[in-house]
Amino acid sequence: MGLTLTEKILSAHLVEGEMIKGSEIGIRIDQTLTQDATGTMAYLEFEAIGVPRVKTERSVAYIDHNTLQSGFENADDHRFIGSVCKKHGIYFSRPGNGICHQVHLERFGIPGKTLIGSDSHTPTGGGIGMIAIGAGGMDVAVAMGGGTYYITCPKVVKVELTGKLQPWVAAKDVILEVLKRLSVKGGVGKVIEYCGEGVKTLSVPERATITNMGAELGATTSIFPSDEITREFLKAQGREEVFTPLAADADAVYDEVVEINLSELVPLAACPHSPDNVKSVEEIGPMKIDQVCIGSCTNSSLLDMLKVAHILKGKTVHPDVSLAIAPGSKQVLNMLAENGALAIMIDAGARILESACGPCIGMGQSPNSKGISLRTFNRNFEGRSGTKDGQIYLVSPELAAASALTGVLTDPRTLGDMPEFKLPEKFTINDNMIVPPVAPEDMDSVEVLRGPNIKPFPVSEPLAENIEAGVSLKVGDNITTDHIMPAGAKILPLRSNIPKISEYCFAVCDEKFHDRALEMGKSIIIGGSNYGQGSSREHAALAPLYLGVKAVITKSFARIHMANLINAGIVPMTFANEADYDRIDQMDELKIENIGKQIAAGNTVKVTNVTKGFDFEAVVDFSQRQKDMLYAGGLLNYTKQNA
Repeated sequence: MGLTLTEKILSAHLVEGEMIKGSEIGIRIDQTLTQDATGTMAYLEFEAIGVPRVKTERSVAYIDHNTLQSGFENADDHRFIGSVCKKHGIYFSRPGNGICHQVHLERFGIPGKTLIGSDSHTPTGGGIGMIAIGAGGMDVAVAMGGGTYYITCPKVVKVELTGKLQPWVAAKDVILEVLKRLSVKGGVGKVIEYCGEGVKTLSVPERATITNMGAELGATTSIFPSDEITREFLKAQGREEVFTPLAADADAVYDEVVEINLSELVPLAACPHSPDNVKSVEEIGPMKIDQVCIGSCTNSSLLDMLKVAHILKGKTVHPDVSLAIAPGSKQVLNMLAENGALAIMIDAGARILESACGPCIGMGQSPNSKGISLRTFNRNFEGRSGTKDGQIYLVSPELAAASALTGVLTDPRTLGDMPEFKLPEKFTINDNMIVPPVAPEDMDSVEVLRGPNIKPFPVSEPLAENIEAGVSLKVGDNITTDHIMPAGAKILPLRSNIPKISEYCFAVCDEKFHDRALEMGKSIIIGGSNYGQGSSREHAALAPLYLGVKAVITKSFARIHMANLINAGIVPMTFANEADYDRIDQMDELKIENIGKQIAAGNTVKVTNVTKGFDFEAVVDFSQRQKDMLYAGGLLNYTKQNA
């Protein structure tokens, strides 16, 4: 019986455990990446571990999220990250060099390698055949220090691609179709592996668009084979020497199979407020729009931008529409300037933004009140755009550009004949915005620069014998990390200051949560299914930790957030009987006696609702390592104890 590509790479990097699906395995990490919204905390954690130099093959810090410098905070964080990188052996991608996933694909990604990043869209690297996984900052810090990264050995879903995309139907439509079929919970505990003859029709940037939004499935990661198309991309980047051909065995066995005929796909859009609320453009109809934003780590490649420029050439953006375009990297921006495409965009009336995440993370370009915004991004959670009642639709660059000209949602297939868009045989390569670290013998001469907004990692305590606490908040299904710890231009600059950023914790759900949690001293949160979906931001665990949250009991968790809770020393539990969720109200007093002993003894604990006078069971299905982490009070304490 042959192996899937996923199994081949994981097996080659296996450090602990066995490749038994559903069991915990530890893998060696070759590369790491961070971005600035999560990076400051990750490097504070790395410093706390006490390892002088990173032990990975390559670690890179990117500045791409908090680039709106409306105060000193972001600039101070960037200066701190740059100095840490210089000292500790990390490459530093300066502000303006581009979005982490776009730049990493261009300049650092290697087929067959493992990569974890403190950003949930790290699976973009699967577009060139990497096992690339989003993780919390603490996990990335441990990996930089040479530690093992642990995941649940995943099931592998084969997505068999046949046919070829029709003109003006895009890679974005492929992943929207997958989301439509599988939902935002459909990939939990799984890797999505793309196979079939249709793979050969997709360029590396198109593959990366698809793996990027695999994060919205809740998948551990997504991956394409590394083939001649991968080789040509790496050759054009001047990196052909890192190419390795990789594919699943012909007789590989998969846990699930999804078949997609690319020839049958049509232009699609994810409607508010979930990436899996997918409809065809025909179903939605010619809806009037207010804004179009093109870019993000999903759709900001040179290929995407060339298609947009072709559509805009010689035309003018509709007077009722604001069009903003953010090329994904300095390389892309340079090449657009060189070949005249940038001038076409400007001439059409587009607002050119810097090569950064920008509107996708709520950094500017918020739509007008109740505004309808078409975005080539990956998430359309309520309020994420910075406008609470904004109506965000996720679409392809082709659809976005066509609609920007007409002022209504427009099927790009009405544009007429589509020319053949080809990647260049050689990209313009200039890595002068990537700063290498100093040599090990010079590291003591480097001073780490800290601004006043940078506060220490919050202290967690070993697991108490008993947890007796009230329910400070009860929320429903599909609560995202944007609900728990919002982003945006106002809040992101506080990412290195947990006491201050905690003031916004759950503000989207309940503006009184922060004050109530502080007043209670310690508390428990009750949640529905798929709790914590979305971003890898560990702040969604660290802020509750600071506010005294001791446990979270839900119907189910998203993978990264559950790991982040354990890393923070907060006990994540799920209802053994989901009906018990309905029996608990906010402010009920709950009690869990001898919780450590109960966790050690089995997979469930007894929880008493003191207020209402009944007991219920909660599932605590942890590996021994996770149990030991909780006993210690989180991953940082555990790592120090076992150093």
